[in-house]
This record gives sequence, structure tokens and C-alpha cells, in this order.
Amino acid sequence: MKILSVEQIRAWDAYTIEQEPIASVDLMERAARAFADWFASRFPDVNKPLYIVCGSGNNGGDGLAVARLLAQRHYSPEVLLCRIGRILSADCEENYRRLKRLGTVPICELEKGSVPPDLRSGGLLIDAVFGSGLNRPVEGYWADFLEWMNAYSGVRVAIDIPSGLFAERPLEDGSVKADYTLSFELPKLAFFLPETGDRVGEWVLRSIGLHPDFIRQAESPWHFLTEANLQPFLRQRRRFEHKGNFGHALLIAGSYGKMGAALLAGRAALRTGAGLVSLHLPRCGYAIAQEAFQEAMVSVDHHEYLFSRPPSLDSYAAVGVGPGLGTNSITRRALLELLEQAVASSGPLVLDADALNLLAEEPEPQKYLPKGSILTPHPGEFRRLFGDFPDAFARLAFQRQLSEDWGVVVVLKGAYTCVTLPDGSAWFNSTGNPGMATAGSGDVLTGVITGLLAQGYRSELAALLGVWLHGKAGDLAAEALEQEALLAGDLVLYLGKAFKFLRSWQKESASSS
Repeated sequence: MKILSVEQIRAWDAYTIEQEPIASVDLMERAARAFADWFASRFPDVNKPLYIVCGSGNNGGDGLAVARLLAQRHYSPEVLLCRIGRILSADCEENYRRLKRLGTVPICELEKGSVPPDLRSGGLLIDAVFGSGLNRPVEGYWADFLEWMNAYSGVRVAIDIPSGLFAERPLEDGSVKADYTLSFELPKLAFFLPETGDRVGEWVLRSIGLHPDFIRQAESPWHFLTEANLQPFLRQRRRFEHKGNFGHALLIAGSYGKMGAALLAGRAALRTGAGLVSLHLPRCGYAIAQEAFQEAMVSVDHHEYLFSRPPSLDSYAAVGVGPGLGTNSITRRALLELLEQAVASSGPLVLDADALNLLAEEPEPQKYLPKGSILTPHPGEFRRLFGDFPDAFARLAFQRQLSEDWGVVVVLKGAYTCVTLPDGSAWFNSTGNPGMATAGSGDVLTGVITGLLAQGYRSELAALLGVWLHGKAGDLAAEALEQEALLAGDLVLYLGKAFKFLRSWQKESASSS
């Protein structure tokens, strides 16, 4: 799913108006009806206090139309119309007239300096003050007014985007903090980044029938990763294939006291479909692995407690390194030897955790990275590697440029894990939940991606498919166990169900097409 800019969405509206053709006020009616349909299904109690706060632009026009439609469904909305500009936009003015003609919805008009009315507690407040076309920070009285909205004791629901929030740049001042946001057609870039996404709450999408030709032709570096993107690429196993066809994965992981990270990564690689998995472990991990992970082979390091000397990489289809590795100076030298060997053989690596922390100590880390390598930092590891950024948007721009310049895939883990590819595209993952914020979850992801790489998936697809499967396994595990009880090992156990879900989706998609 593409994520378009505000200018592109505006052009899409205009294209639809011209091609159907349809009047802009009728397109607004579609949007209001889509919102009203969703709202009525999500909040069916028509007796709750309901306040709809409208601005003077087209977002306000949406809100006025929603007030009329919900009144016709037996809700009792009260409208607060904010006279922010000297005049209402044309479509907002038309919906104001339509609402007045209905005659059943009270309208309280507010101007700069007005004292907002008292609202009954525990109700619903729909935010339709400023839309995605906002181009400057909200200041003064209206900024204070948005904070007044935030102080409301009930549920806040935003139409398209919370007021005061920019769709594709950092928050510069206050905004509404919504509990729910209904966005039309596509999500906004701001939904996926922590500083701004926290203001959106739970977001949902509804189509208003914008012309499909436009989105097919539109170009954007931003994407929302869903089943539809991965559906064509999930491989089917053939009857006469054997374990040699599915690759031999090597995980270099673990140190004294951190052997569990190696076991989690190794199990994940096997559960993802690698034919063979070897763990390269310090000597103290040999007995642990042989007893706890019978399916794996063990390559034993010379050192008793840590990674000190890399094995030859010639026998392996894919190599993942980092989980539980430690940051000892001996391990640092061994990692650099490993990376030099990989660069010489042009084999991509998966680097995570302490491999990234050690790489951050190098003045020119890119020279140690084979093209197509996959880096999987969490925000702290990303900061250690590349320094601080003024905001998440700046960090995202840097991440995209980094993937292009270094020819690597970067998986920045978070609420919407962002995968940037060497072609400059960025993909935000649609799966996963807060229950996955638990020790070892990243180790499992390293194993998943390494297992896919071993099977011959190219780096870009191994990262995208791996991130989606990892998150889906987490969603399925949380559904069965609840988020609070989720352990990293549960992600490994639910990987099979994640594959099954995607494969079933493939069949359903094929049968419906």
C-alpha cells in the first residue's frame, strides 16, 4: 500500500472530480458517509453525549456533514463551529446550510477569544477542526482551544487526521491527541513515527471511491507493508526437494550468560524453513545447545566464554551475527575478521544487537558491510551507530539515504518497524503489537531473516517477509496468550501459524480474483 503526500492526495481528489465527474461537495458527502458508517458501528450507543468540533475549512465541512448524517441515525450531536477564518470554505459553507436546514442539531459558533461551553463528561468528541492541509503550527487561542479539547474526559475521534498534526513533518506545537482516527483511502506518514503517531491513537482506513487509475500511477518512496505486497513471493515447497534445497544458516551468537539469545535465533531460523542451522558458540555453550536444541549443529569457538575467531563461511548460504554476542575487545577483532571474510566473498550478512554495537566503534563501518547486508537495529543501536537526530522524520530521511548509499537493507525496529531498501523505498510493517517488547524478540527476528536468506530469498524480500512474519507470529501469540504474557519463544512457536495465515490469504485472494 502506497503512502502519498498531502499534495498527491489533493491531486487524487481533483483527478477523481474531473474523471468521474463528481462535484467536490458530493465527494465530501462520500467521506462523511464513510465516517458515519464506521462511527455508528464502533460507537452504537446513540444516547451518549456527542460533540462535533468543526473548523472553517474542508475538514470542518466533513464534520458538519457527519453531524447531519449522525442526526439522521438518531444520534443527538451538538456542533461547535470554530470561525477560524473570515469565511467558510465553499463546501464547508454548503454543509453548514444543509445542517441548518435539518433544524435539529444545535450549533454553537466560536470565535477567537470565545469561552468554550461546558461539555457533559463521558461522551464522544469528534475532531474536525484542522485537516491534513494545515501548513503552519497552530498558535495562540486556537492552540489553547486544542488543549481544551484534549482535556475532555470522553473519547476523542479525529476525522482524517488529528487537528494540529502535520501529515509529513514533525509536530511543532500542540495538537489534538485522538483515541481514534479515521483516515480516508490511505494512512499518513505521520501515523508511523513515534512523536506524531502517538497523537493518532488507533487508526482505521475507509475508502471514499477515489479513482483507482491515479494511485496505480502515483510514485512514492513510502509504503505500508501488508499481505498483498508479499502474496506473490511466498514460495511453495515441491515434493522432491530436500533439506539441502533450503539452505544452511549459520548463527554466530551467544556468550557466557547469554546463550538463550543464540538458541532463540537458531530455533527461529529453523522454524522459518532453513534446511540446516549451525550455531557458532563459545565452548561454554556447547552442552547447552546440544541438550536444548537437538535439531541444530554446533560450531565450537576456541574461547570458553565468548566469540574469538570466525569460522569459514564457505559452507553456509546465510549468516546472522550479533544476538547475545557481547562487546569484548576480543569479540570486536573476531567480528571484523568475519566481516572482512564476508566482504571478500560478497555474501550478505544479517547484523543485529552487539554486532551493531561493535560496528558503531568503527570510524568507517560501511567498508565492513557486504552489499545486500541487513542491519536490524532498535532505536538505541541506531543512535549509537549514527548519532542523534532532531526528530523521527530526520532519522527516517537519513535511514533511507543510508540504505541507498551503502547498498544495505536497514530494519529499524519499533511499533511500525521500518525497512529501507537500497532503491530508496521505505516500508512500514503492518503486523506486531506491544507484547513483543520483551527480551529476545529481536533475536527471533534475526533468526527469521537469516532463515529466509538461507532459502534463497534476496535480501530485500528476506527482510520484508521476515519482519511481517515475525510481527504476525506475535499477533497470533498475543491473541492466544495476551500481550502481557508474551515471551520471545512464543514467537518461534507461532511462526508456522503466521506462514499458514499468509498462505491461506494467498488462496483466498486467488479465489476472489
